[in-house]
Amino acid sequence: MKDNCIFCKIANGEIPSKTLYEDENFRVILDLGPATRGHALILPKEHYANLYELPEEAACGVMRVAKKMAEKMRDRLGCEGLNLVQNNGDLAGQTVFHFHMHMIPRYPADGQKIGWKPGEPKEEELEEIRKILAD
Repeated sequence: MKDNCIFCKIANGEIPSKTLYEDENFRVILDLGPATRGHALILPKEHYANLYELPEEAACGVMRVAKKMAEKMRDRLGCEGLNLVQNNGDLAGQTVFHFHMHMIPRYPADGQKIGWKPGEPKEEELEEIRKILAD
């Protein structure tokens, strides 16, 4: 836990939150500035600034919690879709530097546009990137 991290304090119960789920490693809370009804955050109780610092075991745990919460959101809120959003670094839109994953339930006509403009790379560019990243 990092002393000056608000998400550490929330995840560990030092600051009250609208908690949806908690276990020994994670807390899921309602987002106070929700994109849609039921927008939640998955917070590890340990401090990791971003995905690059998150241990593999914790990353697997985040997805287990996301799966459990996604089913509850679908069944209990009646959402028809779900966005999982996880930002890393200023350029990617990260504003709190404690790893967290957004769970954004989606409803017809909810007014949200979460996405990107698809690029049009040439075959050579794709192959170059594949060579750089493939093992």
